[in-house]
Amino acid sequence: MTQQEFQQIAHTIPLTPGIYKYYDLKNELLYVGKAKSLRKRVSSYFNKTFTTYKTHELVQRIKRIEFTIVNSEQDAFLLENSLIKQFQPKFNINLKDDKTYPYI
Repeated sequence: MTQQEFQQIAHTIPLTPGIYKYYDLKNELLYVGKAKSLRKRVSSYFNKTFTTYKTHELVQRIKRIEFTIVNSEQDAFLLENSLIKQFQPKFNINLKDDKTYPYI
């Protein structure tokens, strides 16, 4: 997804806590993330110079963005953790196994 394509949908993303999911052209889940402000966090992927090849590659592959609104940052953390373990998206490297026990 280009920055211009993202700008066309940015206003539809809420400023509330939640999780976001990036999908590729084949509708494969690429990445799950959490945010205190969904719009600010998702926008950050499209408004910066990429510091890593991995991030650049991820943004190049994004064709669709979904989000889920939650009540708090803690709820976003728990949902993100659950979805990463369930779907093991290619670009998520943390929380893929049961060896990670986040402190709550």
